Amino acid sequence: MALAEFDLIKRYFAVHAPQHSFTQLGIGDDCALLNLPAGYQLAVTTDTMVESVHFFADADPYLLGHKLLAVNLSDLAAMGAEPFAVTLALTLPKADEAWLRAFADGFLGLARRHRVDLIGGDTTAGPLSLTVQAMGAVPAGKALLRSAAKAGDLIFVTGQLGNAGLGLKIKQGFACAEPALPLRCFNQPEPRIAEGIALRELAHACIDISDGLAADLGHVLEQSRVGAYLDWERLPLSAQVRQYIEITQDWQMPLTAGDDYELCFTVPAESVPKLPAGCHYVGAIEAEPGLRMLRAGKTETFEAKGFEHFS
Repeated sequence: MALAEFDLIKRYFAVHAPQHSFTQLGIGDDCALLNLPAGYQLAVTTDTMVESVHFFADADPYLLGHKLLAVNLSDLAAMGAEPFAVTLALTLPKADEAWLRAFADGFLGLARRHRVDLIGGDTTAGPLSLTVQAMGAVPAGKALLRSAAKAGDLIFVTGQLGNAGLGLKIKQGFACAEPALPLRCFNQPEPRIAEGIALRELAHACIDISDGLAADLGHVLEQSRVGAYLDWERLPLSAQVRQYIEITQDWQMPLTAGDDYELCFTVPAESVPKLPAGCHYVGAIEAEPGLRMLRAGKTETFEAKGFEHFS
């Protein structure tokens, strides 16, 4: 017997009681009810993943569930927000119980780790498309914005760059001697929630790296009305990414490949000693507009290109 819509929700997604104190009522009524404490602002983000656009048709559903939530939590991290609730809208070709079980395990496993409640959503029949709306709380006036970078700020990133981009190239056929790290970064990004919260009192501007460092830093430069230079030699790259560059000479890949979901942020020099572990200096904000790249002893203008829909 085919699994009905409300049975699907009850069996796979309404199985956990709310974890967060902000959630008064979750799944089971026409709307969820949330309580936001006085002195906090609500941060809201929405992201959609579509089969054959954002993920391969044969994607592991467990990893897909994890990644779908992770990319939304990453947006909240970039604002310095603490995540607490999400909604989930699934458009499914069919109600495949094995697929749903694995997807829900990946999605809810990450949600439990970050005390995030699934409070509602929708299920429909159609081509596979997955949408999450994520909500977080940030103290009033403390949200990290793209528009607050200042000339003289130093530019830092969390983690490493290019691993997920290399993971995609491995999926597309590139032969990598040690593929485990790039594939894990591509399939299971880890949202930098703790780092984002720590940066509230330290950073001026912040953005998550979803479309490539150059393109995402470009959004900060545009909205802050400043420029920047990046020092290519300072980019934190794994041995696998360095080997890829040696083989292909594609030195721009760590700057333009998406799916890293690390944070890029700007800080005044006095904040640097207080930064969380795992943050790496990569450049500086300048008054002159545009993005410049220091590489091999030469500084040249760099076009900030990344992934864009409809381009």
